[in-house]
Amino acid sequence: MSGRGRLALCAFAATLMAAGALVPLVESSLWLLQAAVMVAVMSLVGALVRRAPLARALTVVFQTVAAVLVLTSVFTRDEALFGFLPTPDALREFGDLFASGADDVGRYATPAPATDGIRLMLIGGVLLIGLAVDTIAVTFRSAAAAGLPLLALYSVAAGLSGGSGGWVWFLLAATGYLLLLLAEGRDRLSQWGRVFGGTPRTSRFSALPDASEGRAPVRTGHRIGVVALGVALAVPAALPALDGGLLANAARGAGTGVGGGGTISAVNPLVSLQDNLNQPEDREALRYKTNAKNTQDLYLRIMALDKFDGTSWRFSQRSVEDVPDRLPNPPGLRSGISTTEITTNVSAAGWYRQNYLPMPYPATQVQISGRWRFEPTGRTLVGDRGQSTRGAQYEADSLQVNPTREQLAAAPEASPELRREYTEVPSSLPDVVRQTARQVTEGSANDYEKAVKLQDWFALDGGFTYNTEVDSGTGVTAITRFLQNKEGFCVHFSFTMAAMARTLGIPARVAVGFTPGTPQPDGSMSVGLRDAHAWPELYFEGVGWTRFEPTPSRGTTPDYTRPEAPSDSPSDAGRPSTDASDEPSTAPADSDSCPAQARRLDECDTAAPSAVLAPTDSGPPLGTVLGIVLGTLAALLLPLLPLLWRIRVRAQRLGSGGRAPEDAVDRTLAAWREITDTAWDHGIPPDDSRTPRKAAARIVQLGGLDEEAADAVHRVARSVEQVLYAPDPRPGTGLADDLRLIREGLGASATRWTRIRALLAPRSSVRVIWAASERWTALTARWAAGRERLLTRWSATTTRWRPSRLRG
Repeated sequence: MSGRGRLALCAFAATLMAAGALVPLVESSLWLLQAAVMVAVMSLVGALVRRAPLARALTVVFQTVAAVLVLTSVFTRDEALFGFLPTPDALREFGDLFASGADDVGRYATPAPATDGIRLMLIGGVLLIGLAVDTIAVTFRSAAAAGLPLLALYSVAAGLSGGSGGWVWFLLAATGYLLLLLAEGRDRLSQWGRVFGGTPRTSRFSALPDASEGRAPVRTGHRIGVVALGVALAVPAALPALDGGLLANAARGAGTGVGGGGTISAVNPLVSLQDNLNQPEDREALRYKTNAKNTQDLYLRIMALDKFDGTSWRFSQRSVEDVPDRLPNPPGLRSGISTTEITTNVSAAGWYRQNYLPMPYPATQVQISGRWRFEPTGRTLVGDRGQSTRGAQYEADSLQVNPTREQLAAAPEASPELRREYTEVPSSLPDVVRQTARQVTEGSANDYEKAVKLQDWFALDGGFTYNTEVDSGTGVTAITRFLQNKEGFCVHFSFTMAAMARTLGIPARVAVGFTPGTPQPDGSMSVGLRDAHAWPELYFEGVGWTRFEPTPSRGTTPDYTRPEAPSDSPSDAGRPSTDASDEPSTAPADSDSCPAQARRLDECDTAAPSAVLAPTDSGPPLGTVLGIVLGTLAALLLPLLPLLWRIRVRAQRLGSGGRAPEDAVDRTLAAWREITDTAWDHGIPPDDSRTPRKAAARIVQLGGLDEEAADAVHRVARSVEQVLYAPDPRPGTGLADDLRLIREGLGASATRWTRIRALLAPRSSVRVIWAASERWTALTARWAAGRERLLTRWSATTTRWRPSRLRG
């Protein structure tokens, strides 16, 4: 197989390896086989076209046509001519499928069903990346730059899948890219891999290199690839406290886990919450049994967002530790507060993947198998190194805290440290938020009364409506818009109330999790994706973090925020009992089926919880995300075009010509052109009027070269004179080493700005414009000459057949 054939095969393999990161996005992986066949057809067309002496751009055109034809034959066969030629109807069908796929991406959480629209977006995206990789790596012979589209494909897939698969998909994508680099050519590898390859070995009986030297570049490439990949995998493992990068998920789990460094990174679960609420069907995520007598307050809490920076609410970076046998006492909870200890057995669905363990708050003991860590501040359990809730079964003991209104009203002020952290608001927070909070809570005697007034204002008195069509957001702009329009869903209510509480000096944060769910005939509770919820938690010294419910028609209002609410007495802890008296009732009670806010508004007959529509606001479609990423990469790649062109030209010059003596002229002249352009990049413009010897002296003088680099310039100049003027040209030796010395010498004597410009914006890249101008001039000249010949022939023809005038 030829070198270009091997490169095309490696480009095909690299594309499919990177596309593997898309597998966790959909339930079926059959689409990947279809994509592989289509990419193979497109690559085969490119290989056939490259055998003909055609322009490179035509190769890309033929491959694009092939990609369109195979897509048409698979997705719009019925509307196409002969089953594969696109027609206007086929193009309209493509548009409908793409729009349907965008809607499906917004409707379904991963893994989504492989609908025709989603398959079109996936396969079309892989074909686009495959065309880009084949074009850059094979057609234009620049395998290094082909890593950009591969990186775009992997990054989009890893971002949308939450890092599912982690290091496995990264390892596949990285291996494919390394194979592409190794196949690019022995000459280029031998230039940049000398430190790995060592010096050439010579035979004892000859000055010629050993025969095995021809295989050294291949071994060099393998060593470089292994070392590079090893560093990429080993460094994050050795230094797990380092955050970010492609391997972040490998060290922390599927996007939100932890690593061995003992910290948990900030994440924002709102995207997941929105996806859950947007499901067309309420898929069951969790099922649990509990010995709690009343489940209306049994919220399953995932995490708390405690940092408000003005742009959004986030989860702070916290230290984690091994899960203790019994969790420490809840912060702020003191003796004298009525508590009931309950036990809850939870089973997670096999498809439900979450790195934070949903539990009642505050949990006191958790029994679960797997790799889990404990974050004490938020009292959450976090999966370590890919551990998730998928199919998990666990038991959680927790406290139902039952404070009275009097205890909350008499709560002393929290510690200065806690107040400083949990009352912080950004300077960009508009004054209207503070002013509104003061107006709503005017006349309150304590923080508890302020909190209740805020809750009732949002849920009852403020004229707010629950509207899932409103765009989500947690920044200051979204809060201001919410207060003005008074429409939103749980995200808006909870984050706005927490922000307003902070302006009043009340420590506040936002919890994300699930409402209690729906009772089942077997005594269990079913928690679906539509039960996803967010609510504010306010801190009261002596009671701890306390739940409030400002969202109308969602959840239940806590008893301690209602007047004359009954208080449960403490009970002993126990396992979930099979006794009917301890099991949740199969018929929802009034408090379960009709929230307190709705009862007070007499809306129970018209707005049952089961009739509430799921939010319809969706995240950005996959096609939009892919377009943004590709557009960003293109914008980043455009300034690098001079650098990439210069690298390509240098590689061609170093590998120009054969190794026979008769090729000495081409080899030596190419080296001299490289020296001239390198000097030009460093601010020494070429002077074609000088002889090679005088030009070399000028480069040495203006470049301030040291003795070693100056000798290298003069050696190459003498070689140029030999091949140009000597009757028996002798080939120059060590040209690559001389070029390296000259480049290092010019860089050492230049300023930092000159070196940066020589790398990123080389002056010699203007030769591209000159070449394009010369080609355009030649083309116009040929066009003018052809037009003149055509006119001349036409004139001669018309003259020959023009009838002569007779005189008489």
